[in-house]
Amino acid sequence: MLTQLSGVVLAAAEEHELAPLIAPPFVIGGIMLAALLLLMVVTVSFMNLGNRHSAVPQADDPHRQHTNKHAHGDDSATSNH
Repeated sequence: MLTQLSGVVLAAAEEHELAPLIAPPFVIGGIMLAALLLLMVVTVSFMNLGNRHSAVPQADDPHRQHTNKHAHGDDSATSNH
């Protein structure tokens, strides 16, 4: 069954002409590689951007979904549950 199907597919593929390309495949691949390398260089250049300024302590926002008020490691907790 699969051999018959592959024969039909190969026969159908021989009848159709391939679409023309703007450039040879290795040129298209090289352009894609160059574009991705350019994007990688841009990404790497912004990697250290968060370390420009010293960290500012975060303000206590009561509207956040989960505020960290659990006193990790401190014995100053109001309840021991």
